[in-house]
Formats: sequence, C-alpha cells, structure tokens
Amino acid sequence: MRTERANGGGQAERRDLKVVVGAAIIEDGRVLACARSAPPEVAGMWEFPGGKVEPGESETAALARECAEELGIRVAVGDRVGRNVRMAHGRSVLKVYAARLLHGDQPQALEHSALRWLSAAELDSVTWLPADAPIVAALRPLLAPR
Repeated sequence: MRTERANGGGQAERRDLKVVVGAAIIEDGRVLACARSAPPEVAGMWEFPGGKVEPGESETAALARECAEELGIRVAVGDRVGRNVRMAHGRSVLKVYAARLLHGDQPQALEHSALRWLSAAELDSVTWLPADAPIVAALRPLLAPR
C-alpha cells in the first residue's frame, strides 16, 4: 500500500506503508486473545496474534506463517474483520482476518505470556492494545450464538 504526503517543499513524497496482519481465531463462539510479553510498555496488554507481511508474501500467507510461529497452529484464513487500523505513527496499517483452527491444533503461548478464549460478553474483560481495540466491536457479531 502506498501513501503520499507533502514534504517541506510542498512536493508529494511516496513511501511504503507496512502491512501488519492479525488473526481473529474463532472457535465455538469465542475468539483467541493473546497477552503480550514484550516490549515492557505493552507487556500484559492483549492482542490478536499476527505480524508483519514480508516482501513478496500475501497477507493470508503471512498470517498463516505468524500463527505457526507464535502459537504452533495451522489456520484457515477467512474474511476481513473490521477496518484498516493505522498504527506506528501512520507508518503501518493493521488488517485483521477471521480464522479457524485446522486439524484439531491447540494454540500454545510460544511468544505470549498468556492465552484466553473470550466470548462476546468477555471481550471487554481484557485491556486490548490500541491498534486491536477498534476490531473488537466488529468482532462481536461473529461471536454471537447462532
């Protein structure tokens, strides 16, 4: 994704916007929340697992890779959840996708301090990272009993 902004001379300068992907892993009407272990300023806050999209990698491939690295799981990536969220002083954008576990895999906290499965009623029981918080409202209908 590219954006343009005016530099001091009034000319537009181009820069690449980094894409960060997150997984709203949903199972049995609950979503997986992961507690950050680092850096210190966000340790203990909750997020959707994921990470940066590497050059030449699709968003869905990056999300599958990040889930394997962070949680030791395989996922099927579904539709987008919520809107794009600007982060890192406008240098990055977070895109969250719904996902489901494959092959009976169970998440492990390989890079997080804790994992919790949250129902719609429990979404506000944790302190979400600022970038992940806007996704919570869009997620509620996906967790409603059918």
